[in-house]
Amino acid sequence: MKMLTGIAALGGAASLALLMAMPAAAQSAVSLDERAAAQAAAVQADVVKWRRDIHQHPELSEEEVRTAKLVADHLRALGLEVRTGIAKTGVVGILRGGKPGGVVALRADMDALPVEEQTGLPFASKVKAMYDGKQTSVMHACGHDAHVAMLMGTAKILAGMKADIAGTVIFVFQPSEEGTLGPRVSGAELMIKENLFGALEPDAIFAIHVVPGESGKLLWRSGGMYAASDRIEIRLSGKQTHGARPWDGTDMPAIASGIVQDFAHIASRQVNVTHAPTVLTIAAINGGNRFNIIPESMTLLGTLRTFDPEMRKLAMAKAEASVASISALYGGSAEFIWTAPTPAVINDPKLTAAMTDALRKAAGKAGIDNQIDPATGSDDYSYFSRLYPSIYYNLGIGFPKGTNHSPFFDVVDEGALEVGVRSQVLTTLTFLQKIQSGELPRRKAK
Repeated sequence: MKMLTGIAALGGAASLALLMAMPAAAQSAVSLDERAAAQAAAVQADVVKWRRDIHQHPELSEEEVRTAKLVADHLRALGLEVRTGIAKTGVVGILRGGKPGGVVALRADMDALPVEEQTGLPFASKVKAMYDGKQTSVMHACGHDAHVAMLMGTAKILAGMKADIAGTVIFVFQPSEEGTLGPRVSGAELMIKENLFGALEPDAIFAIHVVPGESGKLLWRSGGMYAASDRIEIRLSGKQTHGARPWDGTDMPAIASGIVQDFAHIASRQVNVTHAPTVLTIAAINGGNRFNIIPESMTLLGTLRTFDPEMRKLAMAKAEASVASISALYGGSAEFIWTAPTPAVINDPKLTAAMTDALRKAAGKAGIDNQIDPATGSDDYSYFSRLYPSIYYNLGIGFPKGTNHSPFFDVVDEGALEVGVRSQVLTTLTFLQKIQSGELPRRKAK
């Protein structure tokens, strides 16, 4: 066995060739983390190639046609059962192991953003597409290119282990995580409505997201991981007047500024800030077209981020009361519209504890942090996490010039993708082993 302990340190194809050349009995003696490390190293070149290709050819939400074909062709070549066209462009691949057991799902999101790339990469996006009625640059500014490539690599490894897998693995390639203009179209919610799992519902589901941070480090927390999100639209109406005679009309800018200030007060002083984070933001104010005309209407756009359902209800009620009061004070009126609700991403405490050792082994020397602060970003993966035991974790990919959604965002260290693949393989196999041993229960059908 001492001769086998160094297998994970070998690079790429050499480590995999050494592993596969061993007799079956010797292979089974190699630890799970060594097997995962060897095979993740072996597919790393493919993962990087896929990531760069997808990065160079980004597609907006509901338009992930090329990406979906790339994924579906890959899964079919691996011998998986493949379903396409779920939630328009979603792809599901099913790997049935050689032995009976549990069911685990792995999710990757596929869509890009209307952002003009400024990374200077040789494979930078030059793609343009129609967005909000205008020709717009498109970029993978949130790392979904890496998510797809890592899950493709994971599928390749697990397909090669099919005979030894006790259970079923479902690969979910989800469209439209970023959503669409107007009423949000959530790819996760739509896939669930279209019964993506059929009768084969998972006992658990996992997802990974790349973030700026120490390369290869894995980060998560038990419980609330990402916030619930609600979009805000406030339509203000009043009487238009000359800028020199505001008393003859409705002072719309005063209403708008009063709302912005009061929202900050609600989030910091009117909800229990010691219980759970709450963020109430106005991010855009639109109205008027001339320096000396106070317009008859203005529109405010913003977002509410919460982790606690009762705090969400309280913040929403206070926001609505604030807008009504301030509008009336200045002689105007307001219509308050809430749209695109997305639940919070919740990591199941028992599952999170059960996967910690596997994630620690996957991270290796980069290490883990399983006590990170709650993130006030959101992810529609929450539609999965509220139905199935779930763990959602982050992968550090170095420190790009800009954070997620920035035109400068990129995977600085592509070597981190190997850690991501290794983590997906290890958590999948560890989970199915724990199901088989009875350490973790099968999910009860509802």
